[in-house]
Order: sequence, then structure tokens, then C-alpha cells
Amino acid sequence: MASRNQNRAPRSPFSKKSSLDEVPLDKRRRIETRKPEVPSSMGRQRPPLAVVKQDAAGTSDIGSVEGSECANVEFTKEEVEALLIEKLKVKKFDHKGKAEQLADYSKRLKLCIKWLQEVGEGHILEEEKLRNALASAEKKSADTEVEMKNKVDELNAVNSKLRENIATLEEKLAKEESEKLDAIASHRSEKEARAAAEKLQASLSQKLEIVREEKLVADKKVSSYQDLYNRAQEYNKSLQQYNSKLQKDLETATESLKRVEDEKRTVLETLSNLRVHNKALQDELTKVTASLDETLKQKELLDNEIKCLRGELQQVRDDRDRHAREIQDLRDQVVKYKENTEMSCEELDRLMRKSKALEERDSSQKQEIDTLRHELNAANDKLKMVSQSASETLTEFEEHKRIVQELQNRLAESELQILEGEKLRKKLHNTILELKGNIRVFCRVRPLLPDDANATDAPVVSYPTGTESLGRGLDLVQSGQKFNFTFDKVFHHETSQQDVFVEISQLVQSALDGYKVCIFAYGQTGSGKTYTMMGRPDAPEQKGLIPRSLEQIFQTSQALQAQGWKYKMQASMLEIYNENIRDLLCTGRSSSADLSKIENGVCGKQYTIKHDANGNTYVSDLTIVDVCNINQISSLLQQAAHSRSVGKTHMNEQSSRSHFVFTLRISGINENTEQQVQGVLNLIDLAGSERLSRSGATGERLKETQAINKSLSSLSDVIFALAKKEDHVPFRNSKLTYLLQPCLGGDSKTLMVVNISPDSSSVGESLCSLRFAARVNACEIGIPRRQTSMKPADNRLSYG
Repeated sequence: MASRNQNRAPRSPFSKKSSLDEVPLDKRRRIETRKPEVPSSMGRQRPPLAVVKQDAAGTSDIGSVEGSECANVEFTKEEVEALLIEKLKVKKFDHKGKAEQLADYSKRLKLCIKWLQEVGEGHILEEEKLRNALASAEKKSADTEVEMKNKVDELNAVNSKLRENIATLEEKLAKEESEKLDAIASHRSEKEARAAAEKLQASLSQKLEIVREEKLVADKKVSSYQDLYNRAQEYNKSLQQYNSKLQKDLETATESLKRVEDEKRTVLETLSNLRVHNKALQDELTKVTASLDETLKQKELLDNEIKCLRGELQQVRDDRDRHAREIQDLRDQVVKYKENTEMSCEELDRLMRKSKALEERDSSQKQEIDTLRHELNAANDKLKMVSQSASETLTEFEEHKRIVQELQNRLAESELQILEGEKLRKKLHNTILELKGNIRVFCRVRPLLPDDANATDAPVVSYPTGTESLGRGLDLVQSGQKFNFTFDKVFHHETSQQDVFVEISQLVQSALDGYKVCIFAYGQTGSGKTYTMMGRPDAPEQKGLIPRSLEQIFQTSQALQAQGWKYKMQASMLEIYNENIRDLLCTGRSSSADLSKIENGVCGKQYTIKHDANGNTYVSDLTIVDVCNINQISSLLQQAAHSRSVGKTHMNEQSSRSHFVFTLRISGINENTEQQVQGVLNLIDLAGSERLSRSGATGERLKETQAINKSLSSLSDVIFALAKKEDHVPFRNSKLTYLLQPCLGGDSKTLMVVNISPDSSSVGESLCSLRFAARVNACEIGIPRRQTSMKPADNRLSYG
């Protein structure tokens, strides 16, 4: 407040309104001009009352004010009391105003005192009060003056500081003026640049006119596309509704998948425990079986002993009976001799001795018979115990056998639940990938061949056994360092062609449902791409993905005839050789066609890749064949395989020297609902990447290798651009990528099968292939769109 008041001009004490004006209106009144009665003691008459005013023109100095106002001003009791109780109203820190009000207040008090002195002795007490008030007011005024002096000193100090601030501000102002001069100079340069820009604008305006003319042409095209856009919007709305429904289904399926995974984990734990328990029961069963066999052997031995003992007992009984008969005969003879008395004493003694001997022998045989009876009873008891133990062992064996059977049943049920959960997981995984729009990637490892250079070395490829990475993970070892990769599916070297096809069968089915499907094999030369896609024609169980997919297409289409569906299928096959398209079904081409004619096209035709507004791709002048059964397709595949370019290198005796593309366009119509679907199935066998240092290619093979590596490098550039979501994707850098543009950047269901070799000498190429496959798996190409309509389909062949 001090700094704010010190810059204010000093006010004159006479320019201030009287403090009497600040008295409330109910306490202030005008005094009428009348002659009041004066007490007799005063000896004179009171002058009439006048209005108390303090104007700037009314006071020039204190003496004149006192003289004039004393003659003209009178006070009432209320006014005197109001003057005594009056409080000064000033702003905080406004000491000058306060001093002015105190001076004015002091003057009015003096006027009042003088008026009271003139009033008379009746007002002596009031006069004393007024004097006291005057003394206090003067004291206050003196104190205020002291305070004002202090404040003035403070204000002077602040003023000096402000002057210093002004000096610094002046320096800043000088700097700003110099900067202003610099700005003026830069303004001049900008003015010159503006003139140049105006000239440039004139030239650009001319170009703008040209662009506007082009815009008119484009507007005409836009008007033609507007109807198509409106239809696309309607379809987009239906697709959004379907997408929301699919999201809900996905949430429920995700929850069920979690439950299935928990159940799977529990079942696996139970399965492991059951296996341990089963193993223990098997061991115990083996022991029990061994003890049972030993018991049965002992039983047989005891049976044999019992039979021997029974035979001996029967023989002893026979001997005893024979001896008894002999004794009886002898006794009869003795009686007869006694009766006849002709027998001599000696003969009688001899007979008596013989009789005694026979009796002793009979007693000994009786004892032996008793001993044999005891042994027979003991053997019978032992046989009973063995029989009881054998029956108990047999009962326990049956119980264990029943438990083993129950465990095997539970194990079968658990394995069935695991298979069902795995199927559900695959289905949900495919749904999630379709919603994400990612390219699916499968990895297949071929087995080691006898011709591999390091077939006896330690394996460079291993497969994790964790729950999450089982069947999806792969580890590659290079120079002692392990690299981990995870794909949608990993096939080890023992996986059969049928097992691989089972994993892609649902994707092939999507082509019949009206989707664009693309499956292509990628990898270095000699890694098994052509075997995966084509297989071996001489071994039906080793058929590749292409013939198996076509068999499924025809079988399913025949099964759908019962639902009113009729399908029309068109096939074409081409190869991209040295960045030129060759028609493999051209009738004018022989198997040993001269490759020098490629530059001018095969069969005298020029093949051009074209894209239409609907995202479909066509190849002009390409041979298209209507196919009705699998036998016709098989003959076409044999013709194409016979015409495809194949060469020999150091790495592969039959190396594919071109990119093979098989396309099957499917047009289906339901006679009951009049719904029509258009699906496209692209099956591609890419040529293998190779290093010149290992393949040893020269001459024509060298040109082929350079063309193959260039096209695969262009494919890598496209994948990197898609992974980074760049605005420009270089599809036109090669004919391969331009042909695959709808599959890589459109609304197609795309699957890449990366093939690698487990040979330690090829670990570098395998690592490059796996890294490229991981980058491909991370690409998002959009949500697949089903092509359905109620109108007749276009008969041209589309590559999706």
C-alpha cells in the first residue's frame, strides 16, 4: 500500500469533503433560520442556525474559517454529541487522508468549542468535555504526524528502490529496442521471402488448376464408387453386429477355455498320479503273478507227492492184505496140522517162527501205514492252505485287474477330454486370430537324412515340454546360444503328412464357406517345402497338402449337395520364373520348353497381374480349367509338376527354381436360399532361399538364384512394412508380392508353413527363416471377410 500511495499526487486538505458529510443522514439535518431564545445570563440573542458544510471554496485558511463560521454556525446538542462520538473512516495505510480528516475534525471541534464558549455558562461542562476531546484529538493528531513522518521516510526508501528498478528497466528497454531493430531487419528479409513465395504461389496456382481438372475426373470416379460405398456401409453395419456377437461368443469361449485349461491341468496331474499308481500296481501285479506261479508249481509238486504217497499206501495195503491172507492160510494149515497131528514139531516150530515173522512184518507195515497217513494228512493240510492262498492271490489279482481296467478307462476318458479341449483351444485360437487379423504360422522340421553332412552331431532343434509351449514352441541352438520361438503349431520331424493336414483342414473348409484362403510354404532350399505341399505321387500315404486339400474340397462339396448347394470350380496353375509368369497348363507348352522364350511369354501370350475395385486379383490370358472331380485335378497337378522348372544344386538334387502358385476358385449357390458364395483357395510352393557359397550355382542357375533371392527379399520388405504399419507397402517390387497382395494386405485367411532343416550346417539359414516367420506371425492384415451375394458371380479367376 505504501508503494501504491507514494506515486499518488498529494491532496489538498481543502479538496476533501467535510467529515460531517460522512455522518449518517438521520443524524444530520439542516438548521432552519430562526431566532432561538437565549438564556438571560448570556445577555444576548443566539444567531440563527445554518447548514454545516465543508466545501473546498469555503475555507482558504484556518483563521478566516474560524472567524466566518463562528458568526454563522450554531450547533445543537445532537450535533455536538455526534461530533464527539464521530469516528474517522479512512482506508488502511492512507495516512495522508487520515491526517486531513484529523485536521478537519480538529477545526470543527474548535468551531464547536468557540460556539460553546459563546453559548454561555450553561454549557461549561460540555465545554470541558469538548476541551478534553480536543486535547485527545490533538494528541492523536501529533501521534499521526509522527507516524506520517515515519511513513514518509519509508516511502522515500521505497522511492529510491523504485528508481533503481527504473534504471534496470531502462537498460532492459534499450536491449528490447536493439532486439526490435533486429526484428525489423528480419521482417525485411521475411518480406523478401514473401515476395518469392508469392511468385512460387503463382506457379503453384497454375499447378492447382491442373490438379483441379484431375480432381474433376476423380470426382466422376468417386460418384461411380459412391453406390458401392453405400452398399459397403450396409454390409459393414451387419459385419459390426456380427463382430459384436462374435466378441460375446469369444468372451464366453475364453472363459470356457480357461475352465477347460484348468480341467486339463487337473486331468494331467491326475493322469500323472494315475500313471505312477498304475506303474506301482503293475509292479505289484508282476510280483503277485510270480508268487502265484511259484505257488502253483509248489501245488503241482505237492500233488505229485500226494499221488506217490497214495500209490505207496495202496501198495502197502495190498501187501498187508496179501500177508493177512497168507497168515490166514498158515493158521488154517496149523489148525489142519493140529487136527491131523501128523505134523512134526520141527515143522510146527518153523511155521510158528514164520507166523511170528509175518506178524512182526505186519506190525511194521501198520506203523509205516500210520506214518504215511500222518504225512498224507499234513500234505492235505498244506494243500488246503496253498489252495486258500492261491484263491486269495487270484482274488487279489482279479481286484488289481479290475482297478487297472478302471484306471485305463479313466485314462482313455482323460485323453478324450484332452483331445476335445485341444480341439476347442484350436477353434478358439483360430477365432482369436481371425479377429486379430494375424497371419497364422506353422513350423515343420524335416527329419535328418543320411546325406546330411553332420547327421551324427548333437541335435540343434529341440521342443519344449511345458504346458503352454507344448506343440507350439521350438528351440534352436547356434554356437551354444539357444533361441526360443513360438508359433501357432510346430510339427516335429516324425509328424506325418496326415497330421499336418488335420491342422489346416478347417482353413481349407473356409474356402467353401466363401472366404479367401492362402497357404504358402517358405524355407531354404532342401528343407522339405515341395514335399509338404505336393508329397510323393508314388506313395498315397505321403500325399501333400495340395492333393489332400482338393480331396477334402470335393468330398465336402458332394456332401453339401443334400442341403441344396451346387459348386462350380475353376483351377489354374502358374509359376514365377526369373520374375516372369509362366502358364503351367498352357496346351502349347512341352515339358522341355526352351527357357529363352520366357522373356516373350509362354504360348505367345503376355501375362499381366491386375487388381479390381473389390480387392480381387486376376492374371490376363491365363489358362483356366473347369474341374469336376479329383481325378481331373490330379492329372492337372501331374502336368504342372512335369512342366515346372527344376534344377540340380549342391544342396538339393531336385531344387525348385520357381514359385509355384495353384489357384482354385469356388463358386457356390444354394438353390433353396438363392445365396451365393465365392471362395478362393491359393496353395503356393515358394522357391527356397539359398546361399551361392553353398549351392555352387553358376550360369543359368546363378540367374535363377538371384531372381529367387530378390523376390524373397521383396517379400521380406513387405512383411516388415506391414509389421511396422507403414503407410506405403512395396507390393510392386516383385511379381510375387504383387500377386500375393490380397493375401498379405487384404481380407484373406493366410497361413505360412515355414520349413527348416535340422542339419547343423544349415542352422544359420534355419535361424533366418524362423525369425522371418516370427515377424510374419506378428503382422495384422485385417479381419477375413466372407464373399456372399444374391447375384450371379463373375466367371473370371481371382487370386483373392
